Amino acid sequence: MSYQKSKAVLNQLVADLSQFATIIHQTHWYMRGEDFLTLHPKMDEYMDEINDQLDEVAERLITIGGAPYSTLAEFAAHTNLGDETGTYQKSTEERMARLVEGYRYLQALYGKGIEVSGEEGDDVTQDMLIACKGAVEKNIWMLQAKLGKSPEVDTVEIEVKIKG
Repeated sequence: MSYQKSKAVLNQLVADLSQFATIIHQTHWYMRGEDFLTLHPKMDEYMDEINDQLDEVAERLITIGGAPYSTLAEFAAHTNLGDETGTYQKSTEERMARLVEGYRYLQALYGKGIEVSGEEGDDVTQDMLIACKGAVEKNIWMLQAKLGKSPEVDTVEIEVKIKG
């Protein structure tokens, strides 16, 4: 089986996970305030987790005969996550809300990947994506708790476009 839809979603994830790692890194660098000592090292954990997911997704894509994006130009051309210039003017709450937005997008993209890999009978990819989606939902819960909100992982719908 060629797993064409799975390959497309996996490559979309490569672009978006690469961009999201940069968003987290920017949060890490430009963060200030009373929560700095707690949140600054937490961003390292988030970056490590996203980079681990990126590596796993790209390696799975290669395993099923795909070719992951691998340049900054490709990531920028294919990501659905936007850029923002770094600034020290954003509050911690604004930074955490931006991370929630990115994680919610990844949650939806992982959901799309679970759907298409299931349709194609790609059980290994589906299993990997289910685990990644669970990790993303846990981070949404924790960031939402920091913002004084409920997780709402089952109530937010985001449209996902596959650019590949």
